[in-house]
Amino acid sequence: MFRPVFFVLLFIPFAGFAQDPAQTPARQAPVDAPDATTAPQPLSEEVADAEAAIEKSDWKAAQAKLEPWLINHPKDARALFDAGYAADYQNRLDDAASLYRRATEANPDSFEAHLSLGLLLARQGNLNGARPELVTAANMDAGDSGHVAKARAWRALAEIDRKTDPAQASNDLIQALKLSPETTDDTLLAASLADQAGQTEAAEGAYRRVLAEDPKSVAANAGLAHLLIARKQYSDAETTIRAALEQAPGDPALTAQLATVLVAQDKAEALPTLQKLHDAHPADANITRMMAEVLAEAGDAVGSDKLYTGLMAASPNDLDLLVAHGQNLIRQLKYNDAFGVFKQATELDPANADAWSGLAFAASNTNRPSITLHALTMRSKLLPENPSTYFLWATSYDMLHERKSAVTCYHQFLKSSAGKFPDLEIQARQRLLVLESKN
Repeated sequence: MFRPVFFVLLFIPFAGFAQDPAQTPARQAPVDAPDATTAPQPLSEEVADAEAAIEKSDWKAAQAKLEPWLINHPKDARALFDAGYAADYQNRLDDAASLYRRATEANPDSFEAHLSLGLLLARQGNLNGARPELVTAANMDAGDSGHVAKARAWRALAEIDRKTDPAQASNDLIQALKLSPETTDDTLLAASLADQAGQTEAAEGAYRRVLAEDPKSVAANAGLAHLLIARKQYSDAETTIRAALEQAPGDPALTAQLATVLVAQDKAEALPTLQKLHDAHPADANITRMMAEVLAEAGDAVGSDKLYTGLMAASPNDLDLLVAHGQNLIRQLKYNDAFGVFKQATELDPANADAWSGLAFAASNTNRPSITLHALTMRSKLLPENPSTYFLWATSYDMLHERKSAVTCYHQFLKSSAGKFPDLEIQARQRLLVLESKN
């Protein structure tokens, strides 16, 4: 009945903000440094001196010039942007965000301020705040910043949209490619989006193009291995991963995938492989998460959940952790507890299909047919139906004595199941005999 969300480990490190939240502007500047020669308005001596200091990467000197100036000129958009830029490079991110925002308010037409604010909020994980700023920047005249800067806005939007709206992410990426040449990271993102859309051949082709140029690419090897794992070509995936590990010994993502394929092939070295990785990096939350996922795959829901609850202590509102915790509770038949967890998950993100799936199953197993139907309705807006959901629809309508709807859904279940769930099919046919005899 329940569509278990068994995780196939996929940790593909893209160059986008989401994969490096600690990324500093020194490694990826918000936008080009302020250029006094392109300013349409006269510059004060203080701001000119600050920009000269910025050109020399003397952030403290720039800050010392700008702070007193802004006390008396709090709406000087250029000075506000310069101050935000300097704060950004000093990793004073909250100050930088505040200054960038003030710059956008002082001059709503400042492309650089909107872009830098959006990129910074994205690096901080505030994707809901980042997106409107980046959309604004992407649809503005970039001026002297040029097409490359505008392409950064579109690429950042693609990274934001990739999980919640892959189709939009693809469109974002296309817009970026209209403005600047394709990069390896673009190819990797395109491969990931194709994979999400079920276009596995296109995804495989993209990964192989990257590998043709860079056989040592961890991201491309991990992505290709993921496709092979999804096709249950575990032996081929293992070969790909082991070859990649020769180039990147001990790489956590590849080691996690190796553990996954070893588990799938019932090879004894699977858990020891990941346990060794976990022991080497006990404080690494990503590795702990990998270990928890593999333990769940291996059937150790209790051991897996101990790790998840430890992670949740630090991140109580992490949606992925909540869903995984709820799934482990389902595996342990703790349906009431699972119901509460999935309810919390759906409240945090009403667009999470796995959370609605879990809530539907937990509600069904705790005799809440109305809530089951609501959860299935919300899920149906995000994902197509499958035999499991048809069965939940049918049994919920059945419990509520909505005979016609129950009959329809039982028939849909039988048609889609096609012999895959024999026990449930027997139950469905028995109920149809009873329900249809009432005509």
